[in-house]
Amino acid sequence: MIFTSFNPRLPGTAADQRRSTSHGISRRTFTHATLAATAFAALPARPLWADASKPATIPVQVDAVGLTGKPVTLAAAEIKELRAALGGRLLLAADEGYDAARRIWDPSFDRHPALIVRCANAQDVIHAVNFARTHRLRTGVRAGGHSVAGHSQPEGGLVIDVSPMKEIRVDAKLRRAYAQGGVLLGELDRATQAVGLATTLGTVSDTGIAGLTLGGGVGRLMRRFGLAIDNLISVDVVTADGKLLHASEQENPDLFWALRGGGGNFGVATAFEYRLHPFKHQVLDGFRLFPYSQARSIFPAVVELLDRAPDELGLGVAVANITEGGPAPAGRYAGYLAGYVGEDPAVGLKLLEPLAKLGKPLVDLVAAKPYLVAQGARDSETAQGPANVAVPRVTKTWYESGYLYGATDALFDEIIRRFDEVPTYFGAQAGFSQMGGAIARVKPEATAFWNRSAKYDFGNDVSWSDPQKDEEARKVARAIWAGVEPFTRGYYVNTVPGASSQRVRATYGDNYPRLVALKEKYDPLNLFRLNANIKPGTAEG
Repeated sequence: MIFTSFNPRLPGTAADQRRSTSHGISRRTFTHATLAATAFAALPARPLWADASKPATIPVQVDAVGLTGKPVTLAAAEIKELRAALGGRLLLAADEGYDAARRIWDPSFDRHPALIVRCANAQDVIHAVNFARTHRLRTGVRAGGHSVAGHSQPEGGLVIDVSPMKEIRVDAKLRRAYAQGGVLLGELDRATQAVGLATTLGTVSDTGIAGLTLGGGVGRLMRRFGLAIDNLISVDVVTADGKLLHASEQENPDLFWALRGGGGNFGVATAFEYRLHPFKHQVLDGFRLFPYSQARSIFPAVVELLDRAPDELGLGVAVANITEGGPAPAGRYAGYLAGYVGEDPAVGLKLLEPLAKLGKPLVDLVAAKPYLVAQGARDSETAQGPANVAVPRVTKTWYESGYLYGATDALFDEIIRRFDEVPTYFGAQAGFSQMGGAIARVKPEATAFWNRSAKYDFGNDVSWSDPQKDEEARKVARAIWAGVEPFTRGYYVNTVPGASSQRVRATYGDNYPRLVALKEKYDPLNLFRLNANIKPGTAEG
């Protein structure tokens, strides 16, 4: 979502600070990938936590949590057998690297899985899925570890971690990219930009491509080239029965349909194949901030412009508390984000001229820059962010979101009224970014992603680092959302923790009955339930 660039969070690590200023292999895969060696780009597959340390002694038994939340006891012999079968590593709580491997981007989710399978290849994923299914274990899937909803780390469960699977291949002639499930979007961006190509990915370089893509895949290029799923050619996925399937328009097309927007409901993606587009030029990117007192005039002014914007222009508008160490001087602001991805950034500046009526901004960071800079992919040459470093991130975040099919004065008033009550010691933002363009030109029933005709994507979050303010911060975030929720319909499945079944149904819309039928076909046990869950009628719990 565009609002990542307007991040008001307190920096907790060096990687957080970089973000604040820069605004998920088999032989079968090689057969299907259609990626000749015309132009080849690769990244090393060495796991970040790889070491030669001896595994800790396996206890006589390991206590775990089952699918329905009931305790499950795992015998040492069963765990030993799993460990011996893996090409990667099996981590228990006493193993070196466990704490780093269990950590995800948001420290709000400080959970302790019973087992973490660090998969080296698709065969490891199969072993992990079979073990989880056999023992009916609560199962999470981790790729980039960027889950703002905390789905990837189940307390007491089993984590299938594909982050060591890092292979990337780019064919410049065919304009195709192949990437394994553990690749981060910054890594893929750098590989494709090296040959003057790009595809729609997210907006934060340390996000995993797997969760991002399966949920739909929003990003700077979406209004011009469509969502990530609209540029997806195929997916290799391990389903709940432990089978590795290739899904495309030609092979397992029903599964391919469901994977494009169905989130993690249908299996563990081990590889993706994307369509690429020529993209060598700079982009216009950044935000402009104004006094908070101007919020009521900024919202309608930006909406008026974005409703007639060309596909190349993407806009967002928000109110925000920026705290010390953020991307602007500490204070409360109103403002807008702008991104222009057409050939000439000067054209983007020209398109923004109607907003000059708002006066001179207090902060103006809208500027032409290389695409990799806008994406934050030059933050680190290894594209490893706070989810993947040994030093834990200290800033917590609570996020809510929903799709808007219109923007009215009543909505603007409600956002501002609710935001007036947010204490200034919290980092916070509330606003919406633009959908439309190429997204809306795909029929809602063409993929599982239903809300294609939504005009905007609303989001509000509150960030804090003092553990004594945990409850207050979540209460503040929920209070903003309580006022805005009646204006929304459905939400982006990668964002909301613990969404109600009613919200999930609204998210999948008229596609929901078909998705339930496919869930019953591919995951009748509901093994993959830590997501915007589509519950089959046959599931336990």
